[in-house]
Formats: sequence, structure tokens, C-alpha cells
Amino acid sequence: MKTPDYFTGETTPVELTPEVATSKLFDSLSGPRGRRSLLKGALAGAVGATGLAVGASLLVPKNVVHAEAIGGSNCEVDSIKTIFSVAATAERLAVTFYTNGVKHARQLGLNWASLAVFEAALVEEQIHELFFVANGGTPLASTFSFPHGDNTFEDLGLFIETQQQLEGVFDSAFLAAIHEFAAMGQPVLARIAGQIATIESEHRALGRFIGGLVPADNWAFTPVLIPSVGAAPAIVKAAGYLSPRHGNSYTYEQVSTADDGVIYREPVAVGC
Repeated sequence: MKTPDYFTGETTPVELTPEVATSKLFDSLSGPRGRRSLLKGALAGAVGATGLAVGASLLVPKNVVHAEAIGGSNCEVDSIKTIFSVAATAERLAVTFYTNGVKHARQLGLNWASLAVFEAALVEEQIHELFFVANGGTPLASTFSFPHGDNTFEDLGLFIETQQQLEGVFDSAFLAAIHEFAAMGQPVLARIAGQIATIESEHRALGRFIGGLVPADNWAFTPVLIPSVGAAPAIVKAAGYLSPRHGNSYTYEQVSTADDGVIYREPVAVGC
């Protein structure tokens, strides 16, 4: 990648290798107890399902899901199919995480307002997953693990720490997707990736608030610490989220998207 000089219009080459990205992400994410991040690498995710699939498909240019990867930058650009498949997998991971958090609300000590936040996040992640699958994404995994296993859903501090890691990296991954879509000349898809990135950022800030982290809004610029969306699966596996085993195995199950509080259920955009 290149770091721009906004005063001269010139750019200074700055190589962001996967190893550097991993190190930067490891250092940038911290848990509510001041511990270093659990991530050992950069981590790139019913009711109304039919209507959502039809509506969402209309927003994606025909045949765009099958476009091949293109070049033209320092980093290889993934195909749209790859981006949608990785995104669908990330959303399944998010749905699985929030499903178990909601199920264990009492153990986590969540009050009604905090529970409502995570219930809405669960619905939003499910809507995202349905969107990516409806538009050609093929999930790469449906069974996941968590670095802290069952303790993740019994200790609020561990739950929030894990949530911060996941949502923080989802932000980064969708911003990487914007760059890739822009390189492909796909402004509609770039905009949709941005629309999802802002929602993941909301989840992150609300999680920090619930976890008592001050300030809850602590980033001036969301870091893009993943070189490409396609790099995420191997990194996710190394981080401990794709190694299910006895006692630490969580399988994705589609949940209802019924929630009157969640609106704008499709990527609406007014303008050109």
C-alpha cells in the first residue's frame, strides 16, 4: 500500500506485508482489562429471507459475482466471488458469536438494554450473511471455535474482548473490500461494503460502552490492517476461530431477522 501525502499529492511507498499487518493488528487491539489482544494474526463474519434475497440481488450488477481477480495495484485484488464468500463466512462467525452471547445473557450479567444491543447486532449480522449468500457468496466454514472456548460466554470481560477483536477486524476487512471494489471499478459494491463497515463500527463502539471502556469511541481513523479480504481465512484459522474440537465447537444456525427496531434492511442509497 502507499501512504498519501495530502499536501503534495505524492505518495510514499509503505509495504504492508501480512506479517507487518499481523503485528500492527496485534498491537492495536486491546481487551477491557488492558491485556494484549488474543489474536495472533490479523482477522479479516428465516423471517424475511426470501424478500431480502430478491431485493439485495437487484442492487448487484449482473454477472458481477463471477468476475475474475484483477491487478493494477501493489496488492492482488480478490474476485468478487472470493470477497463475498469470505464475508459470508465472517458473518456466520458473527452470528454464531452473538447467538451464544444472547443465549448466555444471564451468565454474562447483561441488563435489558445491553441485551437489546446484542440482539440487534445478531439480526444485523444475519441480514448481512443472507445478503452475501443471496448474491453468490459461498461460506467457507459453518463451525467455529473461540480462543477462550466456553468461558467466552460466561465472563463479560472475555465476551467483550472477543467482540472487540471480531468487530474491529470486520471494520478493517470491509474497508479493504472497499479498496478492492474500487480497483475493480465497482462503485456500487464499494458503497455497500462501506454501509456494512459502518454497522460493524457501531457494534464495536456499543460493545466498548457495555464493557465500560472509556472512551467508547476511541478511533479517529479505522485502521485497515488486512492486505486483502482473501487473506483473511488463513489468518482467522491461525487466530483460533477455525479450530473446532470437543468442548470448543460452535455451529452456525440461521436465526430469525424479526426485530422491529432494526431498519434499513437492504443497502438503500439515494443518488447517482
